[in-house]
Amino acid sequence: MAKIATVLTNMFEDSEYADPAKAFQDAGHEVVTIENEAGTVVKGMKKGTPVRIDKGISEVKPEDFDALFIPGGFSPDQLRADERFVNFAKAFMDADKPVFAICHGPQLLITAKALEGRDATGYKSIRVDMEYAGTKFHDKEVVVCHNQLVTSRQPEDIPAFNREALKLLEA
Repeated sequence: MAKIATVLTNMFEDSEYADPAKAFQDAGHEVVTIENEAGTVVKGMKKGTPVRIDKGISEVKPEDFDALFIPGGFSPDQLRADERFVNFAKAFMDADKPVFAICHGPQLLITAKALEGRDATGYKSIRVDMEYAGTKFHDKEVVVCHNQLVTSRQPEDIPAFNREALKLLEA
């Protein structure tokens, strides 16, 4: 089973973390939450869903994980201001490891300069940013690129996002 690095901080989109994380865990995968410091509790932006952080970013290496999960909300925009998270995300893309990003999640990949030439989607407000980053943007509920990158637009797309992410993890 896969060990999934999950980067998030306060103001993440509650359902975009909770629903995929549950689907991953129900399928037998391990979800490891990563933020600045282990043991802290971050909260979702709509429901205030609390999530205890398992590891601090300085404690982890991309080699320790099989996949990366980036929930949306304001979390990815905050994380991309920290080069440690940018470099962490870039390492997954460079190594062709599975990366799952929903809604605003691709913002971290934009800053990592990891979307050029990729087919992807994201929330409508970051479409232009993604296009400027060289992404071939598709307004679809889920886009799978190179059997590595799974992206979706919004909470309503979570069932398709989970389905494709789980398929990739099973491969």
